[in-house]
Amino acid sequence: MNEATNARLQGDEAAWYAVTAEEAAKRLGVNAQSGLGIPEATERLQRYGPNRLPEAGKQSLLMKFLGQFNNILVYVLLGAGFVKLMLGLWIDASIILGVVVINALLGFVQEGKAEKALDSIRNMLSAEARTLRASETRMIASDQLVPGDVVLLESGDKVPADLRLIDVKNLRMEEAALTGESVPSDKSVTPVAANATVGDRHSMAYSGTLVVSGRGTGLVVATGSETELGRINQMLAAVSSLETPLLRQIKKFGYAITAVIFVIGALVFAYGRWVEGLPFVEIFQAVVGIAVSLIPESLPAIITITLAIGVQRMAQRNAIIRRLPAVETLGSVSRICSDKTGTLTLMEMMVVSAVTAETTYQVEGDVYAPDGRVLRDGAPARQDPVLDLMGRYTRSRPRSASSGRHSRRLIDASTRFPSSPSTALWRR
Repeated sequence: MNEATNARLQGDEAAWYAVTAEEAAKRLGVNAQSGLGIPEATERLQRYGPNRLPEAGKQSLLMKFLGQFNNILVYVLLGAGFVKLMLGLWIDASIILGVVVINALLGFVQEGKAEKALDSIRNMLSAEARTLRASETRMIASDQLVPGDVVLLESGDKVPADLRLIDVKNLRMEEAALTGESVPSDKSVTPVAANATVGDRHSMAYSGTLVVSGRGTGLVVATGSETELGRINQMLAAVSSLETPLLRQIKKFGYAITAVIFVIGALVFAYGRWVEGLPFVEIFQAVVGIAVSLIPESLPAIITITLAIGVQRMAQRNAIIRRLPAVETLGSVSRICSDKTGTLTLMEMMVVSAVTAETTYQVEGDVYAPDGRVLRDGAPARQDPVLDLMGRYTRSRPRSASSGRHSRRLIDASTRFPSSPSTALWRR
């Protein structure tokens, strides 16, 4: 990926919202009526790279495992264990080193489980975009979008990249994920002032925002890390991780007990060697024994097991904890103040049950996709007059005023979004 070229195209021309739609198309070198040609789109994909946010470099399994030993108490235990080995005290050394290894394995396994869960969520978030290429409307993976692509938007769509709108019809966008404003924003193709804030750029549709109603067409002007969402991602990546109170206390305790062990050990060694005249090996073994007795060998394992239990309890409530110490911090939280839409909910209405005069039905499916099942007492439901009536009613409702070319295709070309999300959730 030529990041310098990508930044030059998407950075120097940052004021896309301040120029006309015609000027934007001219700068991008694209005919808005036909879109990019296939060869040109392929060449731009090679030049600018895929439309995805860069992932942080992943550590190898070995480095992740070794990272579990990065603890002052573990350092002290390892030192004591190796000294025991050198003195030939195999049983004591095995117990100490066994505690250290078990502690590391518990943390390693839990971190691996959390990362797998997070990876599965990232895979679920993959999306497609409806684009106009070579005068044909086609669905492509959103990471294949390039600057200059013509993207078609309809109600319920998530914007796949930063777009300069060139045609809108009653288009309203929910931009809470980007601006924090829960009220949908009305969009237009009219240029705005060059110093307009993100929330006031009504001629733009930004990656990650949602189409609430209407339809529109836009030109891709920024992809990947050059989008507004990508810039936020870069700022978050630059934030240094903070130690939890528990880790700070453990580190402080580890330093304190290490200092105490060294002081006591030095005093005992000096007294036994130069006052009592004891042999070096004998007094050294005594000092090591005192040091090991002062070390709480089971403390790291107890802490890890306790935190792991907390992680499992959180997992049963569908909360993913990536790192064990986060459980302690989360346990001190009494209230979480959060915006509902887009955080606690997905802003995607879905029927999960239907109640008639005779019985209750359970409805399965995935948001707007029309491939769910209707169950009664866990088994596929038989024909029901009320459900049939509801189905005929929703199918008779007027569909979106958009043309067939702009209709959203979920399973096949005949499946379209209706004019209202509340109607769409019944048409599944």
